[in-house]
Amino acid sequence: MSEREEPRAAGDVVKVQVLVAPMCTEWQQWRAGKASNELGHEAVGVVVDAAHSSRLKVGDRVVVMPHAGCGTCPACAAGEHIHCTEQRDLLAETGSTSGIGCYADTLLKPDYLLHKVPDDIETDYAAMAICALGPSFTAMERMQVSADDTVLISGCGAVGLGAIINARTIGARVIALELNPFRAELARALGAEQVLDPRAADLVDQVRALTGGYGVDAALETSNNEAAPPVVLELVRARGRLAFVTWSGDLPVKRITGKGVDIFGSWHWNHERHGDKMMQRVRDARPLLDKLTTHRFAMADVSEAFALQETGRCGKVLLYPGGVPANPEVAS
Repeated sequence: MSEREEPRAAGDVVKVQVLVAPMCTEWQQWRAGKASNELGHEAVGVVVDAAHSSRLKVGDRVVVMPHAGCGTCPACAAGEHIHCTEQRDLLAETGSTSGIGCYADTLLKPDYLLHKVPDDIETDYAAMAICALGPSFTAMERMQVSADDTVLISGCGAVGLGAIINARTIGARVIALELNPFRAELARALGAEQVLDPRAADLVDQVRALTGGYGVDAALETSNNEAAPPVVLELVRARGRLAFVTWSGDLPVKRITGKGVDIFGSWHWNHERHGDKMMQRVRDARPLLDKLTTHRFAMADVSEAFALQETGRCGKVLLYPGGVPANPEVAS
């Protein structure tokens, strides 16, 4: 933890007081010994300085979306800010020396990258709309997953576990792949019908036996294992659908063509187009989100939280700048 100069709002860049910051992949930097004063890309907070924003006012509770897309390119115009290639320099624009990371008391964000939280959704549940549910929400929207589908989730880290929640809330049947015993058990608790060992020599046969001999209708790779993509491809039926929220591994083109599989890359969710639907997903998934959120830490104890994440014995982990509240779901 370190003390930094207070960020300054300016123009459409507003200042947000962080209420809760979900943890994602930052623990990998901690493990590698890489120090940073701007960690974290997920938060729910309250606007404390709206500057010249025409969208928000002081007191608005908001979901903080990642990055700082330009707001004007074709990707941003379509609400796909995460794919913007011209990120804004918020520190230069505001004259601030801090405010980019979410592991902080306050942060800076363009107003169009803040989504208002409906009054009936508690703060901690709203925080699940970011990386816990967001990437797999988009993947399932693009794959048009329905209650008629059997969906395979490869990897049961926080994103994969969130994918199980998305699929089960839709009503789809879920088969998962996971090695870590804690996460395998959590996957079952969230509604995975079967959790299989991805290293099993007969994995393809196991999945086909569970799906009438054909393979799953749709699959989502979240493990980020270099060897996973071609394996997961083999578990999808002919003319099935396959999505990735990861950055590792390669696919054999001849198998994609031969099976006629639709492939999707899904990094995050479009809050401008799907904000209402995501908020409804959060409402519907509350009981499962309670199970997904396994640990809460004060921001001052972030090193302890990193050490926990390294073990894999956790679901989604939440940080609180002001200390863990007595009733965290409704923290405000």
